[in-house]
Amino acid sequence: MTEPWVFGERALPEQERFAREVRDLCSVVLALEHTDPLLEDVTRTLTAARRRLARRVPPEPGPRVGAKADTSGRVYLDHGRDVGEFNPMFPPYGITVDGPARATGTVRFPICYEGPPGCVHGGFLAVFADCVVQHHNCAVGQTGKTRGLELRYRRPVPVSRDLDFEIDRTVADGSVHSKVRLMSDGELLCHATTSAICGDRANLPAVSARR
Repeated sequence: MTEPWVFGERALPEQERFAREVRDLCSVVLALEHTDPLLEDVTRTLTAARRRLARRVPPEPGPRVGAKADTSGRVYLDHGRDVGEFNPMFPPYGITVDGPARATGTVRFPICYEGPPGCVHGGFLAVFADCVVQHHNCAVGQTGKTRGLELRYRRPVPVSRDLDFEIDRTVADGSVHSKVRLMSDGELLCHATTSAICGDRANLPAVSARR
């Protein structure tokens, strides 16, 4: 197996803990039945924290990548693996890379990813598939820009339940092709097929480290 593909800085442990708490808090808030003064207190606390933290980030919103690597923009975090660990907008998952051809794992979608009653919004399933495929590709050191993604829904995907997934991967004619299957107790819920261009590490733009 070749060296893993890394592009960007790893998230801080504090960012990972924050993402988990925000995701869990959002799911709890969405389940509230009535107005609760505690929620107003939490919102005021979050507002105050956001305003204070905003004074500590770089003034330019763009990431320090490529031609902007030497600017005063923000640090770019590696999105090739475990994005959900530091960004609560992405679903978290656990994955085991068995080699270039196969990977398996588990995922659990909390309430904040709900669409139809009790079911995961289909758009998040596409995000999930793209994330785990890129994770697999980066882990084996052969990845690139996603060229296409097709998702097929077979059964409603439940929220708040442990699910299994598996990835089968092949490389041909300069492209990586992956098939993702999401299952519950062996029953296929949805499957995705993706293709990505095999990138060249030498062509990666410069990325500024933390300052």
